[in-house]
Amino acid sequence: MPVSYIFKTTLMKHLAAVALIILMLCSCSHNKADTVERAVYYWKNNEWSLSEAENAFVKTQGIQKIYVKFFEIEKNDIMGIIPVAKTGLHIYNRYDTLHIVPTVYIRNEVFLKCTRGSIDTLADNVNFLINKYVADSYRWAHEEIDEYQMDCDWTPGTKDNYFYFLKKLKALSKKKLSCTLRLYPYKYPDKMGVPPVDNAMLMCYNLVNPLENHSKNSILDINELRLYLTAKKYPVKLNVALPAYSWMQVYQNNKFVKVIYTDTKQVKRILKPEKPLWYTVTKDSVINQFYLRAGDRIKVEEVTANDIDRAIYEIKRGVALDKNITVSLFHLDEQQLSRYTNEELSGFYSAFTK
Repeated sequence: MPVSYIFKTTLMKHLAAVALIILMLCSCSHNKADTVERAVYYWKNNEWSLSEAENAFVKTQGIQKIYVKFFEIEKNDIMGIIPVAKTGLHIYNRYDTLHIVPTVYIRNEVFLKCTRGSIDTLADNVNFLINKYVADSYRWAHEEIDEYQMDCDWTPGTKDNYFYFLKKLKALSKKKLSCTLRLYPYKYPDKMGVPPVDNAMLMCYNLVNPLENHSKNSILDINELRLYLTAKKYPVKLNVALPAYSWMQVYQNNKFVKVIYTDTKQVKRILKPEKPLWYTVTKDSVINQFYLRAGDRIKVEEVTANDIDRAIYEIKRGVALDKNITVSLFHLDEQQLSRYTNEELSGFYSAFTK
């Protein structure tokens, strides 16, 4: 066999290998935003004002937007559709660059077996209540509020009613309207529909049913997250929400009884490791006004800075993002945010521009 033939064959193989490597690198390239609007969710009901540490977080991290849960909407057998879990938060002082986004959580059953007339009434009531809260607690921000966000885990059976409500609320409020978007409807828009909103917040957490899969972290499981990221362009502009919290699931007599948001590091002092994620209470204790008994089983689900960094890597690789996006952490709570350094918190936002 001529030497020239061997040389050409070898060269062709090398070129093919290089081409394959370039193709692989291109296929793994990450989205990179030009600008990131820094945001955070506020989801507590009973606090009157932000703590000193929470105010410091807003200022230090340059937070530009707070999604404040004003209230929730549920269906009551006696009272019908009613607002519950109203926030007590008041913010009287003007921040130079901070925008409030009134946010409402609506339980999916609200949109089951309801008439268009009742949805019209609901949209009118939601708009009225939001305006009342703004006037009472955020008077300084009244002229600056230009967006409402609705949070509902809709299903194929409720999507038509929910989407009708969104259209009605936008027409009434004359505001930009956004909604939360779980990863299942993000991946299956043909089945779940595309909400009629200006933008959607992709909620990159709570992928696993916490009561059905006891071996996975239900807040954030990277392998589960990866399964939902399609890299396809969603019909509505996407923003991103990341989990910056941890919790404990309490089981007594092998039955689930409560979720406790608390400092898991402190609680571990009274816990004995059982297996990954699982612990046993070693002595009677009171945590967040809840009585834990020796022998109770606890599933501790934590989200570390490394977990969030890995999630960001997957999101940048698997979601078609716009050049200008909003990234929001869930949620603004002194105890939960204390788990991360200022540098880590800042990195959760800036990573999308790198």
